[in-house]
Amino acid sequence: MSLRDLQGQCTLLRIFVSEGDRHPKKPLYAAILETARRMGLAGCTVHRGISGFGASGKLHSDFPPDYAVDLPIIVEVVDTAERTTALLSEIEPLLSGTLVTEERLHIHHYRHRLSPGGKTK
Repeated sequence: MSLRDLQGQCTLLRIFVSEGDRHPKKPLYAAILETARRMGLAGCTVHRGISGFGASGKLHSDFPPDYAVDLPIIVEVVDTAERTTALLSEIEPLLSGTLVTEERLHIHHYRHRLSPGGKTK
């Protein structure tokens, strides 16, 4: 993966899925994460929710903890508008039963961590 200097106006995609959503044999969130990485997007993070509901109104919760199933998952992707639009076009066929939001944002700092010898990790 090549290093990129990313600053200024960018886009944040939030893709709301459920733990149980699959593509076809792996979790949908993993397929989105892998696609974003393969396409060289600046960053992608997957968050697991503790409780939530969507269009169906069905509550998904981790309480009681032993019965937690199908918890909400949020996939956040950050890059330029052009790149997030390209990702969205690529994953659109996978997104039935999901919610996707988009926000404009300003990136102030995006750099790779340097190792003690001054090389990127």
